[in-house]
Amino acid sequence: MAQVLREVEESPTAQAVERVSVGALASVGRKVSDMLEYAGGLTMLMWETVKTIFRLRIRFAETLNQCYLLGYQSLIIVLLTSLFTGMVFSLESAVQAVQYGFGSFVGGIVSYTVVRELGPMLSAVVVAGRACAAIAAELGSMEVTEQIEALKSLGLAPVRFLVVPRLLALMIMLPLLTVFADVIGVYGGQWIAHAQAHIGTEDFMASARQTVGFEDVVKGLFKALVFAVIIVMIGSYQGLTTKGGAAGVGKSATSAVVTCIILIFILNFVMSYFLYAGA
Repeated sequence: MAQVLREVEESPTAQAVERVSVGALASVGRKVSDMLEYAGGLTMLMWETVKTIFRLRIRFAETLNQCYLLGYQSLIIVLLTSLFTGMVFSLESAVQAVQYGFGSFVGGIVSYTVVRELGPMLSAVVVAGRACAAIAAELGSMEVTEQIEALKSLGLAPVRFLVVPRLLALMIMLPLLTVFADVIGVYGGQWIAHAQAHIGTEDFMASARQTVGFEDVVKGLFKALVFAVIIVMIGSYQGLTTKGGAAGVGKSATSAVVTCIILIFILNFVMSYFLYAGA
């Protein structure tokens, strides 16, 4: 029996299975190690950024410039996304609501969904697709062309000059974009509800006012604030750790957007669970 087991263990098939198992474990170990390294590096960058802000080492002119680049230039696409999302959501619900006799609740349903979920999340996803990629590509280009090293050699902190202005700018602009997205989404839903289901404007808005309170708006803006931090920090970290020349810049931008959007969806669920658990 022992001889049979020994022959099985020494067979080519058993050795191949063992090699595959070892390779799979090594691959999982590398991925876990890379994930922990990524989380650690991101945490350290965030900590250094927070320290710089609390020391009031802020470049206000550059912050205003980034408000324009990251926020204002994203306004049109955010408004269009929110408008058509509110219209589609109202189109899907208004006719059925009237048929079943609760058309007076359509305004509350649309505004409730837009203010709590769709406004903050869709605004963040749209801005992530534009701003996060731009941040990662810009900082990545500076990294591969050794401009970051030049700043360090001059005694200048890259975090203060490159990360802090972008973070403060998006923390200001993304909540403002969310407010515009909420308003345009609700009005788009109201227009479709009136056009398709003949729901009066006053009925729609009265239902919206009764359903959505100031607390709901504040919680949505808090979500937007968290999403702004995620967008800038992911984009900055990917850019500052770029390697491999021009190809590496493209990979960093793509990876930053994918990671950022995944985190936005995950954090949206987590924050919704805790913020609205008792609602």
